[in-house]
Amino acid sequence: MAAQKGKDLLLKMEDGGGGYLTVAGLRARKLAFNAETVDVTDTESAGRWRELLGGAGVQRASLSGSGIFKDAASDARLRGAFFDGRITGFEAVIPDFGRVRGPFQITALEYAGEHNGEVTFEIAMESAGALAFDAI
Repeated sequence: MAAQKGKDLLLKMEDGGGGYLTVAGLRARKLAFNAETVDVTDTESAGRWRELLGGAGVQRASLSGSGIFKDAASDARLRGAFFDGRITGFEAVIPDFGRVRGPFQITALEYAGEHNGEVTFEIAMESAGALAFDAI
């Protein structure tokens, strides 16, 4: 995979009609996938080495980032989803790699601003169901 422009990572939110609307360009971002393990080690495990049960752990994804909103409507959509505690469909577009989409819940939403600059935000989200990945 060749080097990519970080500025091209986008956050999109379901529009209610089966599509996605771009709500923010993220200046700093992180998308992490994790899978918990299920330890099935017992007294008969070879050499007392840990044994794991494949495919049994809980998988999750977390997405965090900071940036600026595309417009006031985008800010209102994200803010509404946060204050309602709503699980909403999101899509993260990773340039030259793929799209990850599925249900997420916003777990943190922070705003900041400098006296002579724009208002920025930070967001943290956790997956709330099965995710899909499409290579670009």
